[in-house]
Amino acid sequence: MLRLSLRRRRALWPYLLIGPGLLWLVVFFLIPVLNQLNVSLQSGDPELGYSFSWHFSTYSDALSNYHQQFLRSLGYAATATILDFVIAFPLAYFVAFKSARWKNVLLLLIVLPFFTSYLVRTVSWQLILSDNGWVVHRLRDVGLVSAGGRLLATRTAVIAGITYNFLPFMALPLYVSLEKIDRRLIEAATDLYASRTTAFRKVTLPLALPGIFAGSLLTFIPAVGDFINAALLGTPNQYMIGNVIQSRYLDLLDYPTAAALSFVLMAVILVGILVYARLLGTRSLTEAAV
Repeated sequence: MLRLSLRRRRALWPYLLIGPGLLWLVVFFLIPVLNQLNVSLQSGDPELGYSFSWHFSTYSDALSNYHQQFLRSLGYAATATILDFVIAFPLAYFVAFKSARWKNVLLLLIVLPFFTSYLVRTVSWQLILSDNGWVVHRLRDVGLVSAGGRLLATRTAVIAGITYNFLPFMALPLYVSLEKIDRRLIEAATDLYASRTTAFRKVTLPLALPGIFAGSLLTFIPAVGDFINAALLGTPNQYMIGNVIQSRYLDLLDYPTAAALSFVLMAVILVGILVYARLLGTRSLTEAAV
């Protein structure tokens, strides 16, 4: 009996370990998602209330009315993700390979913006990009901005805000991935007469793929649903799908449309992740991570 009881306990032990996490996901993710699915299929109005009626046309109406905001959100988020990668990869590479005793200080500087409110950081960009600010004046001096031109309340300002706010989400995974690379592999490549460029392309970059993948997702997913940067740094012409969802929920009280837009956005992100993982190669990502 004791041996059987011990076997049962060993069999149940993994489930006990994952139990709290599963319970957390059920309570704070699955139940809210199912509730929002129910809301998205309701019909009615704010005055008389909403009732469940399998109203699937809400999805087609939401897509037809707000497809421009969807495309704009994807474009802004993709642009910000690419810019973050271009900025963060050299930074992470320097911290991982060249910083030596200054490594901890540089990592602190990367995460330092997190010590400030997201809202405050975005508002600060209003001052940086203001029409009478130093940046605009210098750009006018070199001819990159016309005499009556501006940066604030433009697409450039919104993308700049998104890029800045989500830069640490790209830099930290890249640093972790680069830090794990065995330096002897790079030395072996150079010993076999590979140039530094070839060694970087054939050794460093493939081994950094898990960090590139993780950083891209951590940057793109929150960026595509962001609404603060567009609200504070842009105009209604730059509004993203997050601004529409916020307005539908809080201002117009159109809960079914807001819920339907949220589900469409979630579906688009999931499909994008699957395609992106397929392009990079999930097997190579797993092997590199190990």
